[in-house]
Amino acid sequence: MKKGDLIVEAGVARERAYAPYSKFKVGAAVYTKDNQVFHGANVENASYPLSMCAERNALYNALMHGYKKEDLVGLAIIADTKEPVSPCGACRQVISELFPRDGIILLANLKGKVIEKDVESLLPYAFDEQDLNR
Repeated sequence: MKKGDLIVEAGVARERAYAPYSKFKVGAAVYTKDNQVFHGANVENASYPLSMCAERNALYNALMHGYKKEDLVGLAIIADTKEPVSPCGACRQVISELFPRDGIILLANLKGKVIEKDVESLLPYAFDEQDLNR
């Protein structure tokens, strides 16, 4: 799958966002080695801490379909922002654990701007399982 196609898939997911409070819709798409795409969109709740981000929804969707970290190759995130959208801290932590270090992460906006990142550049010095064994 081309990078642009993965961004389009994230845009499709964005249309399913449930954002009645913030009106800030975010979409994400995860691409697998066997050419599957899993969507995620942000889902808000009146009790804000119970809301869920698009990035985590997309990753959890892939995992719930039996995919593992090593099966994933691409993640695209899109929102209506001035610059390419940036994942929140919680999503960066989840991405650092559930997405492969060599995977491609595309941050995009609706104007066509895209930044390509990897896990390390999103969250250097991430807390991981090695920190639990010290």
